[in-house]
Amino acid sequence: MNEQAARPGRSNRRRGDRSEAVALPPVVGPGLSGGALKPLSETEADAVIGAAFDLLERVGMADTLESGQTALVAHGAVLGDDGRLRLPRVVVEKLIAMAPSDPTVFGYLQERDLQVGRARVHLGVGGAAVQVLDGATGHFRDSTALDLFDLARVVEACDNIHYYLRPTVARDMPDHRTLDINTAYACLAGTTKPIGTSFTAPETVDEVADLVAIATGCAFEARPACFIAAVHVVPPMRFASDGCLVMERAVARGMPVQICSAGQAGATSPAALAGALAQGLAECLAGICYVNAIRPGHPVISALMPFVSDLRTGAMTGGSGECAIASAAAVQLLARLNLPSTACAGMTDAKLPDSQSGSEKAMSVALTAHAGANMVNLSAGMLGSIMAASAEAFVIDNDMHGAILRTVRGIEVDSERLSVDIIDAVVHGEGHFLGTEQTMRLMKWDYLYPDLGDRQSIADWSQAGEPSLWDRAHQR
Repeated sequence: MNEQAARPGRSNRRRGDRSEAVALPPVVGPGLSGGALKPLSETEADAVIGAAFDLLERVGMADTLESGQTALVAHGAVLGDDGRLRLPRVVVEKLIAMAPSDPTVFGYLQERDLQVGRARVHLGVGGAAVQVLDGATGHFRDSTALDLFDLARVVEACDNIHYYLRPTVARDMPDHRTLDINTAYACLAGTTKPIGTSFTAPETVDEVADLVAIATGCAFEARPACFIAAVHVVPPMRFASDGCLVMERAVARGMPVQICSAGQAGATSPAALAGALAQGLAECLAGICYVNAIRPGHPVISALMPFVSDLRTGAMTGGSGECAIASAAAVQLLARLNLPSTACAGMTDAKLPDSQSGSEKAMSVALTAHAGANMVNLSAGMLGSIMAASAEAFVIDNDMHGAILRTVRGIEVDSERLSVDIIDAVVHGEGHFLGTEQTMRLMKWDYLYPDLGDRQSIADWSQAGEPSLWDRAHQR
């Protein structure tokens, strides 16, 4: 956790410390380049993309709003006698080419802005959890507006969480309007990082945009420091009327849009993962077409989220290996189309921040990060198949993020780092590398140290009272 992040504008160098004249860059940070992981071969990826285009042209989308239908038909979509709107491939390719490939997600402070696209990796939060694991009691309870604010403050202090999409629902709000406005306010008040939220009605979009404009001191359209997570479809292959109404209003106000397709394999999308990916991609492409038909060039980020069912029960299982590899493949598909991507990872099915939680989160976040996901929603803090959130889990997952980002950064290979001369000197000198100039320099630039992870000896840990990871996170 970083004092500089928690108190914007202050130097993280303590008064009187002159040990370093120039601050070193962080070992990891937002925007590292991923994309090395490609779960699908090029032939397989093209086959899935082709199937998505076929679905839009052959099956089409149902329940299109009249406004969206008019705009899409004007660009070449075809309304069938069955009421389904079909989009020929040439129409889809024309409309998605209008969408920016590297849009900006704005923070409250300009230095917090994120440039997404082109395999730049950013890890964030999100969701709609209805409970929190209360650190004071150890029990679950309904989430509140204060929780939204407190979690935002935690994220503000976590170096390796880069944006704050509303993770919980404020269940203490009396009506939808109060919910929407107070959700946005709690997010905005708690962090200077980019924020995002969802809306229950189009009318509150304008009120939230005006609120953000007051906070930033400039017109919202000039600096839209809040993005919308819009659920624009109801799988399989239907537009969500309420979601599209809200999305249209957000687009009219210049609000960056993160569209969301979250079919559940074996339930609302095919059990075959390739088919689930094809359907989800078709639904995302339909959303991009919708947005650019009503406002060409508007920033859209596709959250292609192939959720997975436990086919024994039908329940969603976010911590499965199938969900992790499908999410990484979803990122690959969007990148192949030069479209900015959002993945969902970190959706553990565990109820506590335990070994199951750590293994499931690390697996899925690492895969999507190495695939080059531009934004990874749900990557921190979530428990119980995204039904609950925990402040302690946010802090624990921040450590995990750092390690994962270090693996994304990779290994720099150059003549100096190959170290032939240094090895020669050490072999003929002191016989170890502990005091070399290279070691002293790289320990602060090449190596990342955990904030919470315990690297003490067993004896030292025992003498310290044998604290658990939860204990350390709760204290922090």
